[in-house]
Amino acid sequence: GSKVHMIITDYCMPGMTGYELLRKIKESSNLNVPTRIKKCLDEGAEEFMLKPLKQSDVKRLRCHMMQLGQPCNGRLCMGR
Repeated sequence: GSKVHMIITDYCMPGMTGYELLRKIKESSNLNVPTRIKKCLDEGAEEFMLKPLKQSDVKRLRCHMMQLGQPCNGRLCMGR
């Protein structure tokens, strides 16, 4: 199968939370912040952005994550 390089998702979705989605992705893969963001980072999320998002924020994050084909290990917060 294809290797996933980046997933952009909302924390609050119909039918499951972002935590549940992240857990499912991690199970099927081989591979001082607010509590919700900290939990996502603890579960393995690499980065986060806060709403409202601007297209330029998403483009900048994508470029940041895709540098040299390597996932970023740092923490980056964009938005408000």
